[in-house]
Amino acid sequence: MDAKTFDKAKLPSRHVTEGPARAPHRSYLYAMGLTKGQIHQPLVGVASCWNEAAPCNISLMRQAQAVKKGVAAANGTPREFCTITVTDGIAMGHEGMKSSLASREVIADSVELTMRGHCYDALVGLAGCDKSLPGMMMAMVRLNVPSIFIYGGSILPGSFRGQPVTVQDMFEAVGKHSVGAMSDEDLDEIEQVACPSAGACGAQFTANTMATVSEAIGLALPYSAGAPAPYEIRDRFCMTAGEQVMELIARNIRPRDIVTRKALENAATVVAASGGSTNAALHLPAIAHECGIEFDLFDVAEIFKRTPYVADLKPGGRYVAKDLFEVGGVPLLMKTLLDHGYLHGDCLTVTGRTIAENLEKVAWNADQDVVLPADKPLTRTGGVVGLRGNLAPDGAIVKVAGLKTLKFSGPARCFDTEEACFEAVSKRDYKEGEVLVIRYEGPRGGPGMREMLATTAALYGQGMGDKVALITDGRFSGATRGFCIGHVGPEAAVGGPIGLLRDGDVITIDAVEGVLSVELSDEELDARAKDWKPREHGFGSGAIWKFAQGVGPARYGAVTHPGGKFERRAYADV
Repeated sequence: MDAKTFDKAKLPSRHVTEGPARAPHRSYLYAMGLTKGQIHQPLVGVASCWNEAAPCNISLMRQAQAVKKGVAAANGTPREFCTITVTDGIAMGHEGMKSSLASREVIADSVELTMRGHCYDALVGLAGCDKSLPGMMMAMVRLNVPSIFIYGGSILPGSFRGQPVTVQDMFEAVGKHSVGAMSDEDLDEIEQVACPSAGACGAQFTANTMATVSEAIGLALPYSAGAPAPYEIRDRFCMTAGEQVMELIARNIRPRDIVTRKALENAATVVAASGGSTNAALHLPAIAHECGIEFDLFDVAEIFKRTPYVADLKPGGRYVAKDLFEVGGVPLLMKTLLDHGYLHGDCLTVTGRTIAENLEKVAWNADQDVVLPADKPLTRTGGVVGLRGNLAPDGAIVKVAGLKTLKFSGPARCFDTEEACFEAVSKRDYKEGEVLVIRYEGPRGGPGMREMLATTAALYGQGMGDKVALITDGRFSGATRGFCIGHVGPEAAVGGPIGLLRDGDVITIDAVEGVLSVELSDEELDARAKDWKPREHGFGSGAIWKFAQGVGPARYGAVTHPGGKFERRAYADV
């Protein structure tokens, strides 16, 4: 591509590179070894969530170098920077998880501030762990400069005595150990083999779910979301992304041209079809919010309800992300959904072509059973279901992929923190048939809307995963399985019905009809509400306190600013 294609007069970087008044700014760029030609080319931010916290992120810096080569090859000037990541697998099961959802906002904010402060013209964003994926995509649509998203890739499955294992098996091993079903020696052995490479958790947990979303929504190159982190083909995807973002600058194709209402519907469809994480019902509304599009939990749930479940992926199924990639990747899944009328084929993508054009030459692979044809699904409705009722007027969400029964009713057993419930589970201090209630763990009340994988996995490890249910105003990991309902709203901290429950109240969950209710009259709930008092969460300052002050309800994505609807001018137009 000829550098003359680009008119700096219309790009943000003109504010730091063009004209006599910018001589001091250019001197800084010369100090880093840039040539005059490089300074006057478009400046492309290459943002990664690289850190040494977890395998999810460890390969991102290397992949960013390939992106930079692609940008340079297409006559752009890459400028690399990093932002934070909180890795859920390590934050899980303790107070560290309160940092997780807040980190999504910090990631989006820090990428925005870096791009604004240095006037970069485009963005290639690399992310590896759960909240970093939506955080990076939120920044892209917020800034609205030409952007391409790159997933760092999934981890390879481990092998424990000849059986494939993932980190899900590790959390469930803790439950087995607690009831004497696994020895100290076995626990020590499995923890050393469960995670054998770089990459994010390998099944259709939150990271791979949101990676799948990145292709379905049009912000990532086809096939790029599926390749595991150790595969060398990732460098080719990264190099191509660097080249392609220059094409997007030349054609002025921006994220909000791509992320439309139809694209969000495509993303929700692919989540349901793949049995993806319930966290998508939090992150898709947040991405929509950045565009000024109204798309809440109920919109997501409506799509989940009409979408067949076709990808046999863990935690509910048999396969992991590597297996999906090797039989045809996300495009194979999208192809069968498109062919049977479940996707909008006219949505634009970062290739400059539509979804239908991208999938035109994708051939169905009949020699595999990872993805079934959409007219012959595993189940007729999606792997995730939305719920509503007098216990959840603002909705709730449950993953039903792999569940044997879709209805449950039983007495409530209430806990005001995850730690209190986990302690009871660890001691087997609960009864079969109970509905365990974990409250004051919502976005504002937690604060931070923690995930409950440690508790749910312990239940499964004890063989009780289908004998009790669990509801919370917090969240569940994409690795959670069992009858576990999250995002119950309004949350307890703002006086929601979940905060009014007492031990013994009979709760009914019906994932067929989409109902979450408690056998209490409106009058009884109103009477309890008069006696309800807010619960102190214990944070008086710092980032967690700041998050709690501004965060909105889970129904709308637990966001912390007014969003695109109230925007006066997008950064791309400065």
